[in-house]
Amino acid sequence: MIEERLINIEAKITFQEDLIEELNKTVYQQQQKLDRLEAFCESLARRIQSLAETGNEEMPANERPPHY
Repeated sequence: MIEERLINIEAKITFQEDLIEELNKTVYQQQQKLDRLEAFCESLARRIQSLAETGNEEMPANERPPHY
């Protein structure tokens, strides 16, 4: 009876260890993906900013558009 309980407890602990390892892998992969997405967003923001700056230099704010 006691030995059976110990076997059940050991089986549960083994299962939990495997589950924790899988969860750690998943969290690690998600963090890597988040890091890549953040870098991509920062790159896009820099590009938008640079396009906005070059666009403002080409057309002054006080100039009328050509269709007037």
